[in-house]
Amino acid sequence: MGKYRKRPVIIEAIRFSDTKEGIAEALRFARPTPVGILGDERHGWALCIHTLEGDMRCESGDWLIRGVAGELYPCKPNIFEVTYELAVAQT
Repeated sequence: MGKYRKRPVIIEAIRFSDTKEGIAEALRFARPTPVGILGDERHGWALCIHTLEGDMRCESGDWLIRGVAGELYPCKPNIFEVTYELAVAQT
């Protein structure tokens, strides 16, 4: 058994918000990958992301990540914070 380090790659990501604007931004970011919308106004909205591992739920506050092969997947904020750092300042 060996030890391995994750290669330094730059990914694209947005933080999902279950507001009308946040959902629209997430759907634009996800294109062309189909993404389902779950929930309702009373209980909040989430996204259903179709991944190679199966359908995954992206809840408000989670990060939506586009991987190196163009795949989408959700990431909980605590995992995102210890795994990623800002590579390019946003303008």
